Amino acid sequence: MKITVDKATDSLCFWLDEKKIVESEEIRPGVILDYDENNVVIGVEFLNVSSRKTKEDLSNMQFQTA
Repeated sequence: MKITVDKATDSLCFWLDEKKIVESEEIRPGVILDYDENNVVIGVEFLNVSSRKTKEDLSNMQFQTA
């Protein structure tokens, strides 16, 4: 899994797989699902993250695993 914050596009992306994206769907304003050739979700993108979180929040993320 890969997580990126892209300042140029003001987006936060969670990539579950590195397969090629063949289709994207905006399921809510500013929330995009990316699909591979088998129609499996391989990524989730959140747009306009600078209006949702501060720079400090975006630079310091916490993760929890079960």
